Amino acid sequence: SAYFCFLVTALGVTAGAHRLWSHRSYKAKLPLRIFLAAANSMAFQNDIYEWSRDHRVHHKYSETDADPHNARRGFFFSHIGWLFVRKHRDVIEKGRKLDFTDLLDDPVVRFQRKYYKSSVVLMCFVIPTFVPWYLWGESLWNAYFLASILRYTISLNVTWLVNSAAHMYGNRPYDKYINPRQNTFVTLGAIGEGFHNYHHTFPFDYSASELGLKFNPTTWFIDFMFWLGLVTDRKQAPKEMIQARKERTGDGSA
Repeated sequence: SAYFCFLVTALGVTAGAHRLWSHRSYKAKLPLRIFLAAANSMAFQNDIYEWSRDHRVHHKYSETDADPHNARRGFFFSHIGWLFVRKHRDVIEKGRKLDFTDLLDDPVVRFQRKYYKSSVVLMCFVIPTFVPWYLWGESLWNAYFLASILRYTISLNVTWLVNSAAHMYGNRPYDKYINPRQNTFVTLGAIGEGFHNYHHTFPFDYSASELGLKFNPTTWFIDFMFWLGLVTDRKQAPKEMIQARKERTGDGSA
């Protein structure tokens, strides 16, 4: 159950807050948006509006003082330190210039934001603890520390590795002039979010990686939802565009 909760948690961030709400890389019908919002509350990483706002600012002003987790300030800062200090004034100032009205136009985002604290208590702590206890007699102690606390800690660090490790270690086949890199280790942990040089080069692509490339469970999930009719308008970077970009700005590693 801890692993299942981890997958749901991860999808709430990767397929939900990240690819759907931050980047609008595909469209999702209401039942799927409700599921992703609930999964996002299980992740307990700020509500969808705040997460997407920070993430859009991160893309627009990547590796500058206006980037909430600027990797130029070191591994610790970009991993977890940025959450311990006040935001740099550039983050707030430049962030104000971006338009986030599309997020608040979504009733699911508004609902989750309004009831965020209670939804987190329920999804992140109560349900992962009580379901194993009630359904198959797991002790409350084990259920709480494994399915809730350990799972939460691991999922947080996996997400943070996208901000830290994937901005420092790996190759840059698409654009060698930006910091984000392809990092296999992060891809495995963050279920497909480690193709980071690709993602910063083509942020609108719903699969956040070249299709058919290696391991991307979030893309498989979105494709499965497409097959079920809950997803439409998946945006992709055309092969020619990717190839031309590799030749123009890549580091020659792919």
